[in-house]
Amino acid sequence: MASPEEMIKQCIYMLQVIGEDSTIPRNVRKVADETVKILSDESKTTGFRASSALSKIDDVSSDSNLPINARTKVWEIASALEAIPFN
Repeated sequence: MASPEEMIKQCIYMLQVIGEDSTIPRNVRKVADETVKILSDESKTTGFRASSALSKIDDVSSDSNLPINARTKVWEIASALEAIPFN
């Protein structure tokens, strides 16, 4: 199993892919960019960053305009963030 920091790096990468995909609605790309900033803030604990990011991702996962391929990626990111221990 990957370390929490490695999992955050993987989530950042997936969010960057979403943020650069022009087929995804602008509001979703904006949330992806904001979430990358949250996850990149190393002044906070990994658990706090994951929890904050999960909150943002959860809101966008129910967006009716979100394409199914992007929705799958968002769910994958959410699952990875849920696996990071909050300590």
